[in-house]
Amino acid sequence: MKLRLKKSITIKMFSLTLVFFTIFIIFILAFESMFFQKIYENKRKDNLNKAADNFKSYYNNKMKSMTSDDIASYMKNFEEKNECTIAILNEYGNLKYLTSKTKEESDPTDINIIKEIMYKWVSDPGSFIDMKRSGKSKTYIFESKTYNVKNIVCVAPNVATNEYIFAISSFSPITEAASVMQGIFIYIFIGGIILVFILSFIYSNMITKPLVRINNTASKMAELNFEEKCDVSSDDEIGSLGKSLNFLSGNLNYALNSLKAANEKLKEDIEKEKELEKMRKEFVAGVSHELKTPVGLIEGYAEGLKDNIVTEEEDREYYLNVIIDEASKMGNLISDMLDLSQLESGNFKLNKEVIDIGDTVWKSSKKYYTLFSEKGIDLDINVINLNVNADKYRIEQVLNNYINNAIKYAKNKISINMFEEENEIKIEVNNDGEKIAEEEIDKIWDKFYKIDKSRNRKIGGTGLGLSIVKNIVELHGGKCGAENTDNGVKFYFTLRKID
Repeated sequence: MKLRLKKSITIKMFSLTLVFFTIFIIFILAFESMFFQKIYENKRKDNLNKAADNFKSYYNNKMKSMTSDDIASYMKNFEEKNECTIAILNEYGNLKYLTSKTKEESDPTDINIIKEIMYKWVSDPGSFIDMKRSGKSKTYIFESKTYNVKNIVCVAPNVATNEYIFAISSFSPITEAASVMQGIFIYIFIGGIILVFILSFIYSNMITKPLVRINNTASKMAELNFEEKCDVSSDDEIGSLGKSLNFLSGNLNYALNSLKAANEKLKEDIEKEKELEKMRKEFVAGVSHELKTPVGLIEGYAEGLKDNIVTEEEDREYYLNVIIDEASKMGNLISDMLDLSQLESGNFKLNKEVIDIGDTVWKSSKKYYTLFSEKGIDLDINVINLNVNADKYRIEQVLNNYINNAIKYAKNKISINMFEEENEIKIEVNNDGEKIAEEEIDKIWDKFYKIDKSRNRKIGGTGLGLSIVKNIVELHGGKCGAENTDNGVKFYFTLRKID
């Protein structure tokens, strides 16, 4: 494509230049053939006529004060200067002066031709009379049939001396000039062809090559490749076109990248929306399940008490404990939902104060000693007494959630450790339970997400706890996460130390 384009433009410009140049040369040749000789002839006639008048004027003014030799000398200079021959006839038609040339310088043929011209005038006295009466010069072409030559003849009447001045010039230089001009035009035409080739080369470098580069860039743009830039740096219209093309390419590249980014964002939003919709459905199903069971139990046991199905006090106490326990679970679910709603609203305010985070971790874990003992779980705790600026109630909520999760899934052991890292304190809660699938580790922080899809009431939970933890920790400027370890799963969060 590049080669074809280059040849096409170069050949077109070469052909166009050659055609115009040829037409111009042909026009000049035709003009020279038709008008040059006539124009040159008229110019020679006019010059000869003026020369004759000048001679007549000088001759009349100086004739009385000049000797014959002086006049002859002047005539000779005049003839050489104007490339003509001077002859003078008196009023009777007799030859008074023929030429200033010597016999050695004179050409007999020229002398005979001049005499032939004189004889023609002398043989027609009426022409002399008419010219004398009008006082005007007459210039014409005389063709000698005897010698087959042409001459320009100017006859000027000299009223002051009653003489007639003849200025005669050869016509051959006109023909020679025309022939020379025709020969010159042949060389001009050949030089013009060479010039056309040179111009074509210049066109190729100045116009064709930049256009090819612009075309290549445009072709890349057509393929949606906007990284290609047009390397045309001239300050003319082609350079301006190249800069405009680069500007357009940059804008299109920016627009395309923005469109791709927006498309990717839209895809992510759609996927996220699908995921949220899936989580919403799971949440609705989970909440429905979580509420349906306690509501059913409360309703059943309450009806049993109402209908006096139980008679023993111990059984009545059991019924009441079931109702209270299920009502408590419902209350916890509603409380978690309210907490999460407040944390995500953006208007939630932390009640921060300076607390000993090591003491807070110790006291939070101590509350679960009885439960650890009942489940046969060993607790290994290592704390660092360090002050942080935090909401004590919310940090305890984070710790309680981590410890509760550890208790649910631990088999034999839970360890709580603290590490000091630069300007942060890191708290870890490890359990030796089953590892979490790698594809689910990042999802457990999403609200309503539960690893246990069976909604086992024995394990419990609504899938809101870890989402609440994430929001609380981020509000404190920390970060949280979960990792699988060699012995189980580790949950952690960080808080900033007080400087």
